[in-house]
Formats: sequence, structure tokens, C-alpha cells
Amino acid sequence: MKPANTQAIDISGPVSRVLTNIEKVLVGKRQQVMLALVAYLAEGHILLEDVPGVAKTMLARAMARSVGGSFKRVQCTPDLLPTDITGVSVFSPKTAEFEFRPGPIFCHTLLADEINRATPRTQAALLEAMAERKVTVDGQTYALKPPFLVIATQNPVDHEGTFPLPEAQLDRFLVRLSLGYPSLEDEFRLLGRLRKSHPIEDLQPVLSVADWLALQEATKDVHVDDKVKRYILEIVHATREHEDIALGGSPRASLALLRTAQAVAAVQGRGFVTPDDVKRMVQPVLAHRVILRPESRLRKQTAAALLHELVSEVRVPSVPGQEARDAFAD
Repeated sequence: MKPANTQAIDISGPVSRVLTNIEKVLVGKRQQVMLALVAYLAEGHILLEDVPGVAKTMLARAMARSVGGSFKRVQCTPDLLPTDITGVSVFSPKTAEFEFRPGPIFCHTLLADEINRATPRTQAALLEAMAERKVTVDGQTYALKPPFLVIATQNPVDHEGTFPLPEAQLDRFLVRLSLGYPSLEDEFRLLGRLRKSHPIEDLQPVLSVADWLALQEATKDVHVDDKVKRYILEIVHATREHEDIALGGSPRASLALLRTAQAVAAVQGRGFVTPDDVKRMVQPVLAHRVILRPESRLRKQTAAALLHELVSEVRVPSVPGQEARDAFAD
């Protein structure tokens, strides 16, 4: 029997159309694309950590085009200034007043490419926008039009000339994910698609910005049983108490796990969250937030392995529900 107030909501159909549209550009990456769409539904930001050339930029462009939103790209370098992102006030001789010229952050989807190559000062320029959806320049605050999404990329291999993201910045990203190399068969299909032109150039919107905003609002109505909420908190609190973890998940991490679990349920056509929805999002939501102790890193411990261990030890609550199709399956 389903919990009360858990009627099906019409989110899975539209999201499936967006997924199919993006897969015209990205081949064999259904799970990663679904995770990105889950983060977008939950109004969060995405950190793509992967090697160059695996279509990180294409994912960002395809997501923006699929919902008809504006897209801007910033190539982060050590000489990039905060005003290069937020915008700057320029004196106008005609009006004898300063006029604000918006920077690239005034869009629906911003790609911050190689964010760890920007200086901490420039990285900090993104914090207010990511957390509060607004930008302050010269004492004047400007609101960003929803839906606002930051997709940042960083190369986990080449660390020369980089500025690692501080914990406060990492905590602003709802999920971290990697696309990974395609399989031989998927790459073979990709070569065929790119023979004449890139499919991103012909990609058309399948939803409007207003449609996506409605889906984001509907996602918030997905029911979360009190037992599931406590399950989320027990997982996050376990990260704060583990002997190998120096810094566990914050209350923002608990909220992120809740919101993404709602989105996972929504894309599978359910109006309620199950413990499996929570389990699915533990790694993408928490792995970049927990900080291991130095001695634990020396023992080759990883955040992913510790989280897997923690989740296996937390008792799974019994809540009314039913098995659902796996929207993440290839």
C-alpha cells in the first residue's frame, strides 16, 4: 500500500524526453545524464570531475538546449577576474552615470570550465550566485533568472597550476560525477555520428524554461516519510562520527540528499521516496563533501569505500512502497 498523499506526478515523461534528446549527443552515458538531470530538478549545481575530451562541455550545452535555456561558458584561468564572471559597472559619457554590464553568469546554464584553474578570489565570485541565485556588484544586488545551473569541470589528473576547491566551495555543488571513457562500441557509434557535423548543432529544445521550472516545483511535492528522513540523517550523522573521517556531511548535505532522493523518485514516476532512492544518491552527494583524515588517506582509504561501508551498517527502514522501473538503466 502506498503512503498517503503519494499520487503519481507527471515528471518522468518530460524528463525522459530531455534524456532522449541529450542522448543524441552523448552516447552510452544514460546513468550520468540521469544524475545530472536529477541535480537540475533538485535546483542544485554539478561538479564534473573527469579527464579532457569525454564530452563534459557537450553535456552542459545539451542540457541547456534541451530546455530552451540560455548558455554561457567561462574558461577559467589564473588571470580570470571576478568581474569577468559577474559583470562590471562602466561609466557612460552620455548619461554621466555608471551602467552595469552583466557578465556571463547572467544565464540559465553557466559552464565554468576547469574551475580549479581560477584563483580562490575568482572561485568565490560564484559562491553567492550558487547559494542565493543573485549577484552583488558595487553594492547593487541583481537577481538571476531561474532556472539557474552551474556546471563546473575540473581535471583530476593534471594538478599543475591549479587551486583546489575549498570545502565551502565543494559544499555548494549538489552532486559530483564523472562521465568516464565510452566503451569501444559506444565510441564507434560516436564516430559515425560525427562524420559530417556535431549533433549538438542541430539539437532542438523539447521543453521550455517554464516547463522545467514547473517540474522543479513539482519535485518538491514528492512525499518523504519521516522514517526515510531519519534514514537520511542517520547516514549523514554516521559520516560525522566515523574514525577515518575528519569532516563529515553538513546539514546542507542532509538537505541535498533529501532533495535529490525526491528527484530520483520523481523521474521514476513515483510521488514518494524509498530508501533505495536515498542509497542511490549517497555517493554523488556525499563523496565530495567528506574529508578523510591524513592517516586514513595514507592507508589508501577512499571516501567512496567508507560511504559504502557506512550505508551498509545503517538500518534500512521499512516503509510502504513498491518496486519501480529503473530510470537509470542503460
